[in-house]
Amino acid sequence: MEPYILYYWPTIQGRGEFVRLALEEAGVPYEDVARGRHGMESIQHVLDWQQARTAPFAPPVLRAGDLLIGQTANILQFLGARHGLAPRSLEARLWCNQLQLTIADVVAEAHDAHHPISVNSYYEDQKKAAVARTRDFRNHRIPKFLGYFEQVLDNNAGHGGWAASSKLTYVDLSLFQLVAGLRYAYPNTMKRLQRHWPRLIALHDMVAARPRIAAYLKSKRRIPFNEDGIFRHYIELDEQV
Repeated sequence: MEPYILYYWPTIQGRGEFVRLALEEAGVPYEDVARGRHGMESIQHVLDWQQARTAPFAPPVLRAGDLLIGQTANILQFLGARHGLAPRSLEARLWCNQLQLTIADVVAEAHDAHHPISVNSYYEDQKKAAVARTRDFRNHRIPKFLGYFEQVLDNNAGHGGWAASSKLTYVDLSLFQLVAGLRYAYPNTMKRLQRHWPRLIALHDMVAARPRIAAYLKSKRRIPFNEDGIFRHYIELDEQV
């Protein structure tokens, strides 16, 4: 099989990490191209809107043979169908995509918590607004989103602890990443609140223990969380204890 080519920024997990987790769990060869020589040039090439009628707007982008696929949920829908990370029925696949798009919503809010005014300005230039925005995100939005996912898991109880099927799907991998990212960004908040989401935390632990994922998490392929990505840990934005 020809290796997939993943186009994403070389120093952050970001939205590309949701795709990396699916590729790692599927056990298929892929090249994280921007982490190699001339990688950034490759990203600029696939984002050249004037050269390709269907050029993606932004990374992550996945090349699969002649296909060039943009948007995280779109890529995961493709990989899920191709590598057994999604159910077979149309209804169930639409449900997976719906859940993934909801994950994308909370991920966007997690980013905007520390960049509430402009993505083109430094965090330090909008810190006051970020403190207010993050307080609302911690107290209201995180509980609302994770409470929803907890109910999704409860509704699927008796099917192995997975979110959308009787076996793991790409949605479970993405929920793992969501929990891991929020724990990094808001350790005090998550420590206080996570008791309300026992099924979600159990799902996180099940995914982390899967052989291919466990090996990936210990490898250099897994870029550490840092303050350039979506999930950022600023002490002043977490609960004070």
